[in-house]
Amino acid sequence: MQSTDLGNKESGKIWHRKPSPAARDGIIVNIIHTTSDYLPKVLRFLNVAFDSSGDCLIAGDHQGNIYGFDLPGNRFNLVQRTAQACTALAFNLHRKSEFLVALADYSIKCFDTVTKELVSWMRGHESSVFSISVHASGKYAITTSSDTAQLWDLDTFQRKRKLNILQSVGIQKVFFLPLSNTILSCFKDNSIFAWECDTLFCKYQLPAPPESSSILYKVFAVTRDGRVLAAGGKSNHLHLWCLEAKQLFRIIQMPTKVRAIRHLEFLPDSFDAGSNQALGVLSQDGIMRFINIQTCKLLFEIGSLDEGISSSVISPHGRYIACVMENGSLNIYSVQALTQEINKPPPPLVKVIEDLPKRKLTSGDFKMKVTSGRVQRPAKSKENKIQTRILKQDLTGHLENKENELSDGLNKKRLQILLKGYGEYPTKYRMFIWRSLLQLPENHTAFSSLIDKGVHMAFLNLQRKYPIKSRKLLRVLQRTLSALAHWSAIFSDTPYLPLLAFPFVKLFQNNQLICFEVVATLITNWCQHWFEYFPNPPINILSMIENVLAFHDKELLQHFIDRDVTSQLYAWPLLETVFSEVLTRICSKAPLLNCDRKDDFEYFFHHRNNLDISVVIREVYHLMDTTPADIHPESMLSAFVALTKGQYPVFNQYPKFIVDYQTQERERIRNDELDYLRERQTVKNMQAEVDQQRAEDEAWCQKQELLHKAEETRREMLLHEEEKMLQQRQRLAAVKRELKIQEMHLQDATRRRLLKLQQDQKEMELRRLDDEIERKVNMRDQEIATTAKDLEMRHLELESQKRLYEKNLTRNQETVAKEMREDIDAYRRKVDLEERSFRRLIEADQTQNQKAQKLIEENLAKAEQACLNTDWQIQALQKQRWSDQQRNESYREMAKLLRENRRKEIEVLNAMMQNEAKKWKEAEEKDFQLKSEKKASALSDASRKWFLEKEIDDALEHAEHIHNKVVPRCQNERVASSRWPRTSQLDDISEMDFSTRISLNQRKMQWDTMERDLLERVRNLRQRLTAQARSRCQTPHLLAT
Repeated sequence: MQSTDLGNKESGKIWHRKPSPAARDGIIVNIIHTTSDYLPKVLRFLNVAFDSSGDCLIAGDHQGNIYGFDLPGNRFNLVQRTAQACTALAFNLHRKSEFLVALADYSIKCFDTVTKELVSWMRGHESSVFSISVHASGKYAITTSSDTAQLWDLDTFQRKRKLNILQSVGIQKVFFLPLSNTILSCFKDNSIFAWECDTLFCKYQLPAPPESSSILYKVFAVTRDGRVLAAGGKSNHLHLWCLEAKQLFRIIQMPTKVRAIRHLEFLPDSFDAGSNQALGVLSQDGIMRFINIQTCKLLFEIGSLDEGISSSVISPHGRYIACVMENGSLNIYSVQALTQEINKPPPPLVKVIEDLPKRKLTSGDFKMKVTSGRVQRPAKSKENKIQTRILKQDLTGHLENKENELSDGLNKKRLQILLKGYGEYPTKYRMFIWRSLLQLPENHTAFSSLIDKGVHMAFLNLQRKYPIKSRKLLRVLQRTLSALAHWSAIFSDTPYLPLLAFPFVKLFQNNQLICFEVVATLITNWCQHWFEYFPNPPINILSMIENVLAFHDKELLQHFIDRDVTSQLYAWPLLETVFSEVLTRICSKAPLLNCDRKDDFEYFFHHRNNLDISVVIREVYHLMDTTPADIHPESMLSAFVALTKGQYPVFNQYPKFIVDYQTQERERIRNDELDYLRERQTVKNMQAEVDQQRAEDEAWCQKQELLHKAEETRREMLLHEEEKMLQQRQRLAAVKRELKIQEMHLQDATRRRLLKLQQDQKEMELRRLDDEIERKVNMRDQEIATTAKDLEMRHLELESQKRLYEKNLTRNQETVAKEMREDIDAYRRKVDLEERSFRRLIEADQTQNQKAQKLIEENLAKAEQACLNTDWQIQALQKQRWSDQQRNESYREMAKLLRENRRKEIEVLNAMMQNEAKKWKEAEEKDFQLKSEKKASALSDASRKWFLEKEIDDALEHAEHIHNKVVPRCQNERVASSRWPRTSQLDDISEMDFSTRISLNQRKMQWDTMERDLLERVRNLRQRLTAQARSRCQTPHLLAT
C-alpha cells in the first residue's frame, strides 16, 4: 500500500510508482494531509465526491482546503481555500469543471477547478447543509438541511422552490432518482414521497413498513435504474423497496456484529443495465460490507476495527471506492482487485494423467505425488467414488508442454483429452473453460466505446424480423449486433448474423462483453474466407465441403446432384447458423436418402431432426482423422488467433467495394423512399387541406345562417332589454325624486331644530345675565348701607356733607355700571351673531356643494352609460370587422390554392380563370364597398363621440356657472351682515333668517328646473343615439342580403 502526504504542496503526483493493489485489501493509495509546523498535525478530510466520468474526485478537509485528484493522470491540485469546513460536496454538474461545496456558515458556493474562481454564492439555509443531490442533466441541484430542502437552477444559480416542514417532523434526505425526473423526499417519521421535478406534483407515497420490522430510516440508496430503494437505520435490518410496485419486497438481516447502519451505496456495473446487485453497507464498527441483494451473500468488505471508515463514495462506473477514514486520511480502493477473488473460478475437480510427447512412459520418467480427489464421470458411472493419482512431470516434459498452458492455469492438451473422454466439459465450469480456450482479452474500454456508439441503424427494427419474447434477450442481441457492426461495416449487411450470434447471446446474456468477444473470436477463426465472395455464400468453403463429402460418401453426394441439391442448400444453412437451427440432443442420416423433392431438403436443413449428438461428434472426429491432407480443411484454414488485448483487430477480409456499393445503394434507396414518402405525405396534406377547406366552407355557411338567426334573436332581446331599461330608469327617477323630497324635509326639520336650540340658548343667557346683575346690585346696596351706618356712628357732624357725597357717588357708580353692562351685552351679541352667520354660511356652502356634486355624479353616470353604449356598438362593429377579416383571410387562402392549381392545370382551366377573375373583381368591389362602409361607420363613431363629449362639457360648464353665481351672492350677504350696527343685531336676527329661507327656496327651485332640463336633454340624446345604432346595424344586414 502506497501512502502520500500532501503537506503544503499545491500540486504533485498521487503515487510515485504504479500501484498494484492487493486482493486482500484492494487499497490503491492512502492520502494524508499534515502541516509542516513546529508541532505537525493531521488535517482531517471530511467529504469526497467523484465527477461524472468517475476518474476524478475532489476532497475537502476541516480547514476548508479542497483538493482535486486525477487518478488516470496521477496528479493532485489544490483547487480552493474556503477558510471554513465543508459539510457537503458535489462534482457532477453539467459544466464539468465546476463543483458545489456547502460550508459551515450555511451557504453554498460554486467554484471552477480550472480557473479556481468563485462562480456563484447561494444563500438561504438556516442550518448546516448535509446533502447535495444533482440532477442527471447536471442543471438542477437539491440542498438539504435538517429543517428545509431547496431546489436550485444551476444555470442562473437562483432558487426555484423551497420545501418547508414542521420542526417536529424533520428531513432525513431529499435527492433525485438517477436517470429520471423524480425527487424522493424522506422524513424522520419514515414517510417517503415521490415528486415530479418540473411541477412538484406528488406522484406517490410509499406505505408504512410492517410493525414486525419497523425501523427509523436514517440512510438511503437507489439503484442506477431507479427501481429499487434500500433503507436502513439503527438496526441490522435492511429494507428493500420496489419503487415501481411501491411496496416492500425484501428485508435483509445483516450479521449480529452490525447494530446500526451509517451509509448505504450501490456498486455500479457496466453490464447490469442499471439494476445493481451489489450493495455497500457501512456499519457502526467502521467496516463496509458489500452484499448481493438477490442471493444475500457477503461479497467482500473493506475497512477494519483498527482503521474504520467514516464515509465513502463509489465512482459512477464502479471502478473506485473513495473512503474517508476515522483517522482523517483518505483511502482509494480498486473494485477490480477486491472482486478478483470473487470472479476467480474454483479449482478443477478432474485431474488427468498425460503421456510424454515423444517416447513411451517408464516408471523412472516421473516424480510421483499422490493426492486424493473425486472424479466426475459420465452419467453411467457418476455415483462411483475412486482414488486418483496426480502425477507431476519432470522439468523437460514441462518445458515441452509450456505452449499448451493457458493463462488461467489450465492445460489445453488436458482439456482436449478430457473432452474426448467424456464428450463434454462439466456444466459448472464450461463457461470458464471456453473463455480460457478462446483466450478472451476482455477489453472493457474498447467494448465500452463500441457500446457507446448506440444501436446501429441496421438493427433498429430487429424485433420485427426476430420477435423475441424476452425484452432483455432482445436488447442484449441488439447491442451485440450493433457492436459487431460498429467494429466492421460488413456485419451491418450480413443477413445471417443474428442467427449466428443468437445462441451465444442466449448463453452469455448476463455478460455482454464475453458474448461479443466469443462471437468475434468465432468469426475471425471459424468463419475464415466466409466473406470473400460477399454477398454470395463462400464458394471456396462450400467447394471444400463438397470435396470432403465426395471423398467420404459419394452415394449421398450423387443423390444430392440427382435431386439438384447444391451445397448452398445442404451445407450453407448449417454453417450460417453454426448448426444451432438443426441440432438438438437427438439427430440421423437415413432421412436424407429418402428425400426426393427440393422442399424436403430445405425443410430438413432448416428444422431440428433426430440424431444422436454423440454419434455426430464421433463421426466428425472420424472425418477429421481420415480426410486426406489435400482436401482437409486445415490446409485451407489458418491456425487459431485470439483477439488482441487493448484494442480489437481490424476485420477487413471482405470485398470492400461491394460493401461500399451496397451501402451507397441502400442509402440511395432510402433517400428515394424518403422522397416518395415525403411527396405522398405532401399529396395527402393537400387533399386533407382541400377537404378541410370544403368542410370549413360548409361550416361557414351553416355558421352564417346561425349567425343571422342569432342576430335576429339578439335584436329582439335588445329591444326587450331597452324597454326594460327605460322602465327601470323611470322607476329610478321616481325613487330619486322621492329621496330628494325626503332630503329636503329632513334639512328643513334640522334647520328648525337648530334655530330653536339657538333661541333657547339666547334666552338662558339673558336670564343668567339678569340674575348676575341683581346679585351685584344687592351686594352693592348692602355695602352702601353698612358704610352709611358706620359714617352715622362715627361722624354725626358730617351727615349733610356725607349725604351729598353719597348721592354723587351713587350717581357715578350707576352710570359706570350701566356703560359696562351695555358694552358686555353688545360684545356678546356681536359674537353670537358672527357665529350664527358663519354657521349659516358653512351650511349653505355644504348644501350647494352637495347639490353640485350630485349633479356632476348624475352627469358622469349618464356619460358612462353613453360610453358603455358606444363601447357596445364599437364591439359589435369590431366583431363584424373581425368576421370580415376572417372571410378575407379564407378568401386569400383559397386564392393561393387556386393559383397553385392554375399553374399545374393551366391548359385545362383557362375558361374557369376568366370567370374566376370576374368573381374576384366583384369581390374586390365588395371589399372596397365594405371598407368604405367601415370608414363611414368609423367617422360616425368619431362624430358621435365628439358630440357626447361636447354635451358633457356643456353640462359641466353649466353646473359650474350656476355654482359660481351662488357663491358670490353668499359672500355679499355675509359682508353686509358684518356691517350692521351692534345695537340692532339682536333685533334683526329673525329678519335674516327669513331672508335666508327665501334665498334657499329660490335656489332649490332653480336646481329642480335645471335638473329637469338636463334629464330631458339626456333623454333626447339617448333616443337619437339608439336610432343611429339601429340604422347602422340594419345597413350591413341589407348589404349582406
